[in-house]
Amino acid sequence: MVEAHPARVFLDAHHRDLFERIREFVVDRVKPLGDPESDAAGREQARTILSILADGDCYTPIVEQDWRACCVVREVLAATSPLADAVFALQALGITPMLMSKHERSREEWIPGAAAGNVMTAFAMTEVGAGSDVTAMETTAKRDGDHYVITGSKTLISNAGIADLYVVYAVTDHTKGRHGVSCFAVPAATEGLEFVNPQIMSAPHPLGELHFNDCRVPADAVLGAEGEGLTLGFATLERLRPTVGAAACGMAARALAEALTHAHRRQQFGKPLGEFQLIKLKLARMATELDAARLLVYRAAWELDHGPPHSGFAPAMAKAYATEAAQRIVDDAVQIIGGRGVLIDHPVDHLYRAVRALRIYEGTTEIQQLIVARHLLEGGA
Repeated sequence: MVEAHPARVFLDAHHRDLFERIREFVVDRVKPLGDPESDAAGREQARTILSILADGDCYTPIVEQDWRACCVVREVLAATSPLADAVFALQALGITPMLMSKHERSREEWIPGAAAGNVMTAFAMTEVGAGSDVTAMETTAKRDGDHYVITGSKTLISNAGIADLYVVYAVTDHTKGRHGVSCFAVPAATEGLEFVNPQIMSAPHPLGELHFNDCRVPADAVLGAEGEGLTLGFATLERLRPTVGAAACGMAARALAEALTHAHRRQQFGKPLGEFQLIKLKLARMATELDAARLLVYRAAWELDHGPPHSGFAPAMAKAYATEAAQRIVDDAVQIIGGRGVLIDHPVDHLYRAVRALRIYEGTTEIQQLIVARHLLEGGA
């Protein structure tokens, strides 16, 4: 990454200071960990990273809902450790709905614990039949006196099996459509909550399936009011989307740096690889797309930080462009580096496997494009 952040026009002084501080912290504390070699090792390392990031005061931007700061942290983390970035992202996905709902127990217990690295959170919305179409959700939560009984399954849940607290979305009234879903804070130790099995990705990322077998939670486990779950969930995802774009920028920046180093060092036909025009073309395109992505990401975060009125337009555009651009940049880096770039121990191979998921989670690229198009058709600028 360059010394002066390309999107500094959108950053305040404390964001620029944070960028430098986190870069030093990550080099000192996160980089030495390396990449885990198995899912089991990744799960163990994720818990280690949870505490390390707390040592670096990395979760404060989440608690303060400072979205530009969250983008800075994710960009730096993702450039070095996609797993560390995932740990940070999941803390944000767990803390944000608790903050927005002004949930009393969360403010007293869960949020301080998460910020201190003592409570790992997870965001449990996706189901086998409910991905982009979350209104197809089948997990239910039925009121039973002073409790709710949650029944159903969740799949592709990050931190499944290692989280201490799950933010769970379940249908409380099938007759009300999207207004019949509620959000619950469910401790991992709750009877009836079962981690079924891990779902192993090609890049280190704890993922898995959960079952809720008549899982009883107290009525005060509801975040917000009954029926406000999707409103809360969508608002959380909207706020996190620029940070996904920032993570993509971090991976792309690392890939560009690796490609540049190779272009300087690699000799072909008697001269450095970087002197060939086709390589120059790739490098120029990579750098241009990275800067464009960063500007979209930090513009969206700036809008969120400055409060309403704002729409989901800027976050959707930022996530869609940045993640797609990052995929192209990483792919170009592999092409420039050549055979070494597809070996499992090379950084760009790690990035190639890690960057792909960013185009899917927290709303696919196609969903983001629909949001942008809807905004335009409704008269948005």
